[in-house]
Amino acid sequence: MTASVRAIVRSLLIVLAILATNVAFAQIPTPGGNGADPAAKTEKVADPLGRETPAGMVAGFISAAAEQNYEKAAQYLDLSQEKGAWGPSVAQQLQRILDQGGYVFSRLRLSAEPAGDVDDGLPPDQDKFGAVRTTNGSVDLIAQQVADKDGNKIWLVSSRTVAELPSLSRTVISSMVDRLLPYSLRDDYRFAGVPVGHWLAVLALAVVSFLLVWAIISSLLWVVFKIRNRQDSRIRRVLSASAFPIRLFFTVWMLRVTMVLAGVSIVARQHMSSVTEIIGWIALSWIIWRVVDALGDYTVARMTLRGRLSMLSAVTFVRRVVKFALVAFAVIAGLNALGYNVTAGLAALGIGGIAIALGAQKTIEHLVGSLTLVTDQPMRVGDFCKFGDTMGTIEDIGMRSTRIRTLDRTLITVPNGNLAALPIENFSRRDKFWFHPTLDLRYETTPDQLRTLMESIRELLLDHPKVDSPGRVRMIGFSPNSLKVEIFCYVHCIDGDEFLEVQEELYLRLMELIEASGTGFALNSQTLYIAQDRGLSMTRSPQLAPHEQDAGADDERPRKTAAARA
Repeated sequence: MTASVRAIVRSLLIVLAILATNVAFAQIPTPGGNGADPAAKTEKVADPLGRETPAGMVAGFISAAAEQNYEKAAQYLDLSQEKGAWGPSVAQQLQRILDQGGYVFSRLRLSAEPAGDVDDGLPPDQDKFGAVRTTNGSVDLIAQQVADKDGNKIWLVSSRTVAELPSLSRTVISSMVDRLLPYSLRDDYRFAGVPVGHWLAVLALAVVSFLLVWAIISSLLWVVFKIRNRQDSRIRRVLSASAFPIRLFFTVWMLRVTMVLAGVSIVARQHMSSVTEIIGWIALSWIIWRVVDALGDYTVARMTLRGRLSMLSAVTFVRRVVKFALVAFAVIAGLNALGYNVTAGLAALGIGGIAIALGAQKTIEHLVGSLTLVTDQPMRVGDFCKFGDTMGTIEDIGMRSTRIRTLDRTLITVPNGNLAALPIENFSRRDKFWFHPTLDLRYETTPDQLRTLMESIRELLLDHPKVDSPGRVRMIGFSPNSLKVEIFCYVHCIDGDEFLEVQEELYLRLMELIEASGTGFALNSQTLYIAQDRGLSMTRSPQLAPHEQDAGADDERPRKTAAARA
């Protein structure tokens, strides 16, 4: 046994001893625990030039061309079939072809997967990454997956495309920009790897594209507005709100096309690709934002006109959810346009999803509460409600919380998760008001007076146009200080102020009826009655027992004797 093997065995014994004494390591799998040989596991080394994917290959080649490092750029070409070819010369030839009439796909279209695009109709080891406009038509540029010297799979410009470069250089459509620019602006001065004249051409093309798009969009809007000449037209409002972002969106895409047609340098186009993609996503998000606002305002106006006020809160909530999703989508698209691997970031979020869920459980609870409030619609903006010990008017129902204006004119913000768990009493949803006073009348009121009064009150309720007939008027009992008469009816009012007006009128009429009946309201007092006692009755009831009558006669004898003596 060699010394190295003995050292390995000794290390394994030490590790096993540590694991045996520490139960915390009981769940850690031992090497080779699944039957795999540790020596057979080889870690894949990342390609230093980023050629694992077609998108990485294209970005690396253009970056090397911008630095004019053609020896590095040649490493992105498959020169296996080109015997005696000098790599830097071939790379420079490919750049000139792309500058004059070629183009490469954007990051959104190029595959960022090691396997490439498997649904493009090409063999599994090939991907299309661009094309060249020639006098004989368009010629595709193909990337091919090959094995490097270490056996790792990388993507290179295919040997077939490399073999076609000489013929492409003769038939490619010449660059209009190079024909118009002087030599000094075309070759002498460079910025970011691009001739200064090409940057000036990009600026000029951007201005021309914007003016052209502005004229076209303005003409189309004029035609649409001429056809739909109503000032309240929904299409007019949506288009008017989205006119500028629409112009910006189409300007960006027209600039991308004109740069290819004019023959702007491929490096300049690649630099502008990220800028135009970001501006395009911002413009598209802006358009959707304006359309959502216009449609939301239109929906609110229609719901208000039809009296469906219960849907206003739902419309507001949906508008905010759409805007939140739109912002998230725009941020992800912008990061992707800048070259960040958003997929890896989302995967990292997935790994920490449990921790995030535990930390954000209250936020999720409030979002679910918002969804509950919007779905069940126990209240809407403008309603006067009572929940718990708080009363107030709903001013806003947000995605996380609800703002309530109290009677003291203070503003309370309640999380929707807490609000959804409370009993909510909505005063604004009443179809009728309950009118149920109890009259306390004096005990001196006679039965006839009470009957006349209750009949007069019934006639009052029956004749009143706002009272839901038949009303109920009944004597319900005796209290220590008064005779109690209950009135039970409903008043047809929706607004609280209107009900107070009707209630005031009914109270005043009740006072008049009570006064006309000859009685009055009982005060919360005690009445002391003083009366003269008439003594015992001298007559005897015939129902008395005989012995009681005899006892009474015996009692009378002494009294009569005493009277006779006198």
